[in-house]
Amino acid sequence: MKRYLKFIFFKQKRYHIIILLLIIFSLSALKSFPQNENNYSLNTVVIDPGHGGRDAGALGKLVKEKDIALAISLKLGTYIEENLPDVKVIYTRTEDIFVPLHERAEIANKNKADLFISIHLNGNKNSRAYGTETYAMGIHKTDGNLEVAKKENAAILYEEDYTTKYEGFDPHSAESYIIFSFLQNTYLEQSLNYAAFVENEFETKALRKSRGVKQAGFLVLWQTTMPSVLIESGFLTNPQEERYLMSKQGQEYIASAIYRAFKKYKNAIEAKSKFTTNVDSLKHTKDEDSPVFFKLQIASAKNPIEKNDPFFKTIENIEEIKYNGTYKYTVGSTSSYNEINKLKNSFEEMYPDAFVIAVDSSGNIIPVQKALNIINN
Repeated sequence: MKRYLKFIFFKQKRYHIIILLLIIFSLSALKSFPQNENNYSLNTVVIDPGHGGRDAGALGKLVKEKDIALAISLKLGTYIEENLPDVKVIYTRTEDIFVPLHERAEIANKNKADLFISIHLNGNKNSRAYGTETYAMGIHKTDGNLEVAKKENAAILYEEDYTTKYEGFDPHSAESYIIFSFLQNTYLEQSLNYAAFVENEFETKALRKSRGVKQAGFLVLWQTTMPSVLIESGFLTNPQEERYLMSKQGQEYIASAIYRAFKKYKNAIEAKSKFTTNVDSLKHTKDEDSPVFFKLQIASAKNPIEKNDPFFKTIENIEEIKYNGTYKYTVGSTSSYNEINKLKNSFEEMYPDAFVIAVDSSGNIIPVQKALNIINN
C-alpha cells in the first residue's frame, strides 16, 4: 500500500495535467459528433486493422494477428462499400506496415468519422480459451479485461520515444491504468450499443462463442472523438479457432457479422435522429390556442413506466398522461392531424402499434373524430 501511495504522490502532477487534457478533449469531442443534428446519417467509418509491420501482435502456431486482422478488415470494408455506397470507408492501413496507436485515432478524427472499428485477434496462455469479445473504452472490471488491454497497448513499445508521446504510460503497469478511472467516454453508450450488435451477430449468425461486451483501457480508443470499439475476433492460441480464422470462409463469416452489426447500428441511430427531428418539428406546428391537440400514443400501462425504460429506445420528450387509472405515453403534440400522421408513419417500423389520440384543452382524451369536428367547425 505504501508503495502504491508513493507512486500516486510522485505521479500526482502528471495526472493532474492528464485529467485537465481529458476534460478539454471531452469538451471538444462533444462538439465534433452531431448527436442532435437533424437527419443525422452515418457517412464515414474508419476500419483499423490491429498491429502491422514490426508489430506482429498475437501469435498462433501458423499465423500472426497482424495478417488475419488485415484480411478481415479488408473484407469488412468491401462488404460496406458494396452494400452501403453512401458510406465512406477509410482504413488506418491496407498493407503490412506499422502505424502508431495515436496516429490511428488521428486518422479517424481528421476524417470526422462516425464510427471507429479496430479489428484484433486474441491470445492466451490457456490454449483452450476461445470465442469473441468486443470492447468499448472504459474501466476494466476483471483482471482478464486488464490483461487484454495490456497486450494490445504493448504496441506502443514499437514506437520511438513512446514515454513522451503517451505521458509516461507503461502498458505493463497496472498503476498506469489509473488514468482511465478519470476518463468519461463521451460516446460510451453508442460504443456499447454497437458492441452489442457485433457480439449478437457473432453468436447468432456466425455461430461463434460470444464472450460478451466488455470495457477496458485501450490507448487506440481513448483519443477517438466518435463511438469506437475494439473487436477480438477469436483466439489464435486455440488451434481449432486458429484454423477457422485462417480460412477464407472463417474470415468471411467474421467480416460479414461485423458488417451486419454496422448496418443495424447505422439504421438504429439514423432512425433515432429521424424520430427526434419529427418530434421537435411538431413544437413549431402546435397552436397554443387550439381547443384540441393530437398526440401519438406509443404505450400504455396500469403502472407507471420510467422515461428511461429501454422500450422507449432513448426517445426524448416522452409525455405521460394518467387517464381513467391508466398511464398513457405519447410523443408529439400538434393541432394538425396531418402532422401527427406524418409522425406516426415515421414511427411505424419501431412502434407498429402506435396510434393517434386527441386531447382537449382540459387534458381529457376525446375521440379523434370529435376533435376533427371541433377543429373543422
